[in-house]
Amino acid sequence: MPRAHANPRRNQEQPLYDRDVPTPTHAERARTLMEALKTGTLATLAAEPEGHPYASFITFALDAGDPVLLISEMAEHTQNLRRDGRASLLAAESGSEDPLANGRVTLVGECRVADGDDGARQAYLDRLPNAAYYADFKDFHFWRLEVESVRYIGGYGRMSWVAGDDWRGAEPDPLAEHAAGIVAHMNQDHADAMALMCRAFSRAEGAEEVTMTGIDRYGFEMSVMTERGPRPVRLAFPQEVATPTQARKALVAMVGEARAGGGDGT
Repeated sequence: MPRAHANPRRNQEQPLYDRDVPTPTHAERARTLMEALKTGTLATLAAEPEGHPYASFITFALDAGDPVLLISEMAEHTQNLRRDGRASLLAAESGSEDPLANGRVTLVGECRVADGDDGARQAYLDRLPNAAYYADFKDFHFWRLEVESVRYIGGYGRMSWVAGDDWRGAEPDPLAEHAAGIVAHMNQDHADAMALMCRAFSRAEGAEEVTMTGIDRYGFEMSVMTERGPRPVRLAFPQEVATPTQARKALVAMVGEARAGGGDGT
């Protein structure tokens, strides 16, 4: 189940927006994060000292939600997997000045050789085309980590275990690769419009200093400066979007509605 760190002041404050607004699930957030990365830390079970976790840096690609690895028989982690296929893969995003504020995902499951798996091979070479040089070396083999469960941490106060079925059924957010550009554009050129939407569609009736912090297929998140410091606001699009163009049209429509007095302040 999702868990959040206790914050007495936050628990006493009324949120500035409807908590039931459509939001990506942790499974969707985890898939989105993992699809954007290609390096991580593989943990296997060492033979010496027996049973101790052994962590190593690897590259990976995702195929139907399973990480695919291309690893050498000379590697210690490969020898560990030959003895015991149980493993986990940790991957983390970067960017925040505070590393613990970044999102990270740990995939737990069983690793199996996937040399005859054309889907695994293609997924890996599509993601890491330079690997084609050594992909057919006799001492290199493809492996698939068959995911059983997922631990997602989206920074402070956002964390949960995700079941394997939920992980496989989730899709990465279609705006993910464009999100940073949209957020930068909105903050640079449309701060007044975001303040207007906050006043119209949330409880932040006096919003003036507003910064967009994220956007996804369902809506977008902002930080509103109040007398008690920054507070989050999330607003939903009228319907899901899949492209930057659709997101722009949805934002324009919401600004038009806010200017026309269409918001109810909740």
